Amino acid sequence: MNSITINNRSFDVTEIPEDTPLLWVLRDYLDLTGTKYGCGVGQCGSCTILLEGKAVRSCQMPLSKASGKRITTIENEEDREINLLRKYWQEEDVAQCGYCQPGQLINAAGLLKSNNTPGREEIMQAMEGNICRCGTYNRIETAISKAVEELS
Repeated sequence: MNSITINNRSFDVTEIPEDTPLLWVLRDYLDLTGTKYGCGVGQCGSCTILLEGKAVRSCQMPLSKASGKRITTIENEEDREINLLRKYWQEEDVAQCGYCQPGQLINAAGLLKSNNTPGREEIMQAMEGNICRCGTYNRIETAISKAVEELS
């Protein structure tokens, strides 16, 4: 594998072993540190990225599986859903410690890309796998709901 595309930019990954988890490729090799390390076993959601628009845990995704696919991280400044969610994340003062928020926001963006009119239950179900130690789940749900309203 020679390169991967992240946030519409191509990166040379020739020197990186193909079994390296994408989280470490992002953070350690490409200095894209917005995606966070949480548990390392795909259970907390802190490392969530979009792969072809679908939310996946980057700590469990080897570089080899990303070949030829579009990767979107929290650093993306052009994505419509991400920017809309950022707006409401700030308006609702979602982040407290903020550590889990990149994964929360990216997971929400994946939801809106697959369903731009989810109801409350669909939002809650989609966000279930992302853990927030500060407990801002109600604010997260409100922010997503406001983004849904603006999209429809």
